[in-house]
Amino acid sequence: MYALYLYTCRSRGCARFPSHPGRMKNTTLGIAIITKNAALRLAQCLDSVAFADDIVVLDSGSTDATLDIARAHGARVLQTPDWPGFGPQKNRALEALGTDWVFSIDADEVVSPELAASIRAAIAAPRAEVYAVDRLSSFCGAWIHHSGWYPDWIPRLFKRGKARFSDDLVHERLVFNASDASAQRLTGKLLHYSYEDFDAVLRKLDAYSGAGARQRAASGKSGSFRKAVARGAWAFLRTYVLRAGFLDGRAGFQIAVFNAETVYYRFLKLALLAGQGKNSANPDQ
Repeated sequence: MYALYLYTCRSRGCARFPSHPGRMKNTTLGIAIITKNAALRLAQCLDSVAFADDIVVLDSGSTDATLDIARAHGARVLQTPDWPGFGPQKNRALEALGTDWVFSIDADEVVSPELAASIRAAIAAPRAEVYAVDRLSSFCGAWIHHSGWYPDWIPRLFKRGKARFSDDLVHERLVFNASDASAQRLTGKLLHYSYEDFDAVLRKLDAYSGAGARQRAASGKSGSFRKAVARGAWAFLRTYVLRAGFLDGRAGFQIAVFNAETVYYRFLKLALLAGQGKNSANPDQ
């Protein structure tokens, strides 16, 4: 169904935006975004990449104003009835683009003016096929400069066909040629509004721990209460002490607790999944 939708869209001539005075010329740039109930920052995100030639927003069932905001900002909106995980969904968004270059951005990220200029310059006179951006993330209103969150150089800009995302359900990464492992770095910041409030923290804790448990179960790994406690404690120490989370003040302590709880519940859920598998395999026990 998804492939049919893409074919229909392209056959109607919507693979690229019409020309725009502020957009790239000659060498084309596409923006790939996946969404679900991402209305809070989406307008700001889309405004920051308005210089691109094509913006694809691939949505997986939003019930808020996400789709209206995307369309109002000129994005090409596609929808999928299923959720295959972050990696596969991002690859679907990449496949919808026909531009020379692709920049992948999340709906809670904003390209700074300096980064936008750096992206345009890199495409105009490329020195590499993959570029990394300097991402600065916030936690409940505080910008984080330690805790393992920063510096955070992540590959995001690449020549189409030269990279794709891993098939991980969560914590996906961009995969590209090993010879280009050290991607060229762009100037300017990618501002990441990752956790707007504690409701978002709790939602992501549950979502990330569950997805992480399913991913590990699929690869044959096991969990237990002992592992959950040990790994959770280590996650706290690594974040707060070894990665200098204490220098981020109250937010650093909260992030360390969040990391510890995510790991703790991931291994508890993994143990539960293993138990369910055993019960289904041995129904008489």
